[in-house]
Amino acid sequence: MKFFALFAPLLLVVSCAGYQLGVSKPASLARVKTIAVPMFSNSTLHPRAEALATSAVANAFVQDGTYRLAKSENADAVLQGELRSINYATIRGTRLDTLLPEELTNTVTIVWTLNDAKDLTKVLASGSSTGSSQLFASSDLQTARNNALPEALERAGEALVSRLANGY
Repeated sequence: MKFFALFAPLLLVVSCAGYQLGVSKPASLARVKTIAVPMFSNSTLHPRAEALATSAVANAFVQDGTYRLAKSENADAVLQGELRSINYATIRGTRLDTLLPEELTNTVTIVWTLNDAKDLTKVLASGSSTGSSQLFASSDLQTARNNALPEALERAGEALVSRLANGY
């Protein structure tokens, strides 16, 4: 019994050996603590979509908490982004006319580059992130598309931040 009393605390310490508290950033971004997120560019025909994309990525950084947001002059890194595409595809058509969509999916693609704030030519990380959402094709299709776009951008922003915070 005495042996078990001495051995039990040792088992508790050893059982947590693979875990660590705090963040586990990729090694290449270990010194980056703050990131500046200037307004993204927009290569799509959707007006003001760059503001929605920038806001979605900034909100994802705040939600994740691995990096803090800062102004460009105070940041360790600067995230340059471009809203590259917004694509729509039919999920389901009407019963009588399969070419007339009832439900659509929209997929957005954000291409991004994380540069060192002191030397903007030095690339710390880069990639592209996608997000999608679904919408019903109603009589006002443009409003339905506008309402579904922020959700797709939010998912793309979460994918971007996950890549920078976790490495995948």
